[in-house]
Amino acid sequence: MNIPANAASPSAARTLADPDTPFAVVDVHKSRRNIERLAARADRLGVALRPHVKTAKSLDVAGLLHDDTPCPVTVSTLAEAEAFADGGYTDITYAVGIDPHKLPRVLALLRRGVTLRILLDSAEQAEFVAEASRRAGLPIPTQIEIDCDGHRGGLKPDAPTLPEIGRILYDAGCLDGVLAHAGESYFAYTVEEQCLAAKNERDIAVAAAERLRAAGLPVATVSVGSTPTAHAAEDLTGVTELRAGNYVFFDLVMAGLGVCRIEDLALSVVVTVIGHRREYGWIITDGGWMAMSRDRGTAVQAQDQGYGLVTDLDGNLIPGLVMTGASQEHGTLTARDSAHLPDLPVGTRLRILPNHACATAAQHHGYHVIDGARTTNTAPAIQTIWERVTGW
Repeated sequence: MNIPANAASPSAARTLADPDTPFAVVDVHKSRRNIERLAARADRLGVALRPHVKTAKSLDVAGLLHDDTPCPVTVSTLAEAEAFADGGYTDITYAVGIDPHKLPRVLALLRRGVTLRILLDSAEQAEFVAEASRRAGLPIPTQIEIDCDGHRGGLKPDAPTLPEIGRILYDAGCLDGVLAHAGESYFAYTVEEQCLAAKNERDIAVAAAERLRAAGLPVATVSVGSTPTAHAAEDLTGVTELRAGNYVFFDLVMAGLGVCRIEDLALSVVVTVIGHRREYGWIITDGGWMAMSRDRGTAVQAQDQGYGLVTDLDGNLIPGLVMTGASQEHGTLTARDSAHLPDLPVGTRLRILPNHACATAAQHHGYHVIDGARTTNTAPAIQTIWERVTGW
């Protein structure tokens, strides 16, 4: 495994007390537990699971999904698709709307024997995909994005252009199916709301598929999923596959929705106390928004978690201590709810649990891997370092 030049090797960095901070940490025990939970649920629901690798963007993390055996995955960039193809993955869905400039890279992957499905939601896109497919003499498997909750792109299942788009793709040998993503489920604050979001996601996707079939068009794939709806779905009749990605790490937004517990969060960032402003009740660390991201996803939830909750180096929450401020390379920790501001000398190492795992992970080249199931009398041992895929 290649290790980033600015990261210590596992032999040099023996524990979380060794590398220069800030750096990202993954607890492999928690990730495995999260992965097993959703895999068991997909089995009960009788659907294939197509994990989204956009959160971790790591072949090593993906290796946890299916005992190091390549499985169907979803990606958010062609750089991910290419990296995962290099890693032996041959069944990939690129779940972002396509544009003409990216089609040569799509075709290059198809020529390598990778089944790479692309996504679109307009006749304009369907026309240039069909034309590119004909010129290349190679069908480009394509899914039509269906809008199930007014979030981002997609067509409503009753859109007049849906059969037209399906026909354009089918005539070029490119029609694969439909895909929906319940993005608004990230604002479903109760179990009941999440169940309704999951039902709506399924109903809308299945309705779109049935409309295409009624027009004489075959629909092989009906794909749905988001982390909240994947964990809330009770019936996926008519669906062929379930997608989710955040669940591998989870984060404070998911914990705020009740999809997971705080103790399920597998990603954290190690920072060091570098100063105090006692007159303001501040503890200053070397981990600002460049380490955590600017994401403030919990601000709209019942409990605003600032930029993240704070634990000691062993992962134990420090009661009432929150990362409430961030500049580029400085983090500000304060006590809330009348909690006592702990005495943390300069040099103290802490871990910050993130609001949004995808955004925080994107700030780092890779992950220092620990196993929370192994207890020692020292700081958690670093097992290895896992690289991330970067770029687009």
